[in-house]
Amino acid sequence: MDAKAIHEALVAKFGERITGAGLEAASPFAVVAPDAIADVAAFCKADPALAFDNLMCLSGVDYPKEAPPRMEVVYHLYSYTHFHTFALKVHLPRENPAVPTVERTWGVANWHEREAWDLFGIAFTGHSDPRRILLPDDWEGHPLRKDWQDPDYYNGLHVKPTQQMMERALAGEAIGVGPFDFTPDNAHAVKP
Repeated sequence: MDAKAIHEALVAKFGERITGAGLEAASPFAVVAPDAIADVAAFCKADPALAFDNLMCLSGVDYPKEAPPRMEVVYHLYSYTHFHTFALKVHLPRENPAVPTVERTWGVANWHEREAWDLFGIAFTGHSDPRRILLPDDWEGHPLRKDWQDPDYYNGLHVKPTQQMMERALAGEAIGVGPFDFTPDNAHAVKP
């Protein structure tokens, strides 16, 4: 199926719960109402004409300059049966963004959703294991949001680059190059 046919199948089944589309985009997509994403996902996998059996990627996106500012969850789907791709998007408010989980449809969503929570602060209601996956449990904030500010300290350690370090890096110095940042000569190699 092409993107237009996939979109038409979704609109036929879900009507106004499909709130938009971008069928000419490099990765064609439909925008889904947040409360409908679990049902739409289940349909995309179960419908024989669609057969989207693979959630390739679930991504969080932050759009703070949009009117109104929003977060977005993008679900990139693939069908091993029909060899077609399509994306679903859900628009959420930036403040307390939350959307139902799709892990009951695609098990791999468990880790993808945890990553989106960890890095963007997007909550997935009904998720079986809603905890951080990349950052320490005591980390505060979500570092891929565009309004993120690096903390000065973490667990008593200074983690924010000092002004002097930033100036040296901006001047072109290779900051952070140390004894483990290069490959030493192989002592066993025969030198010419």
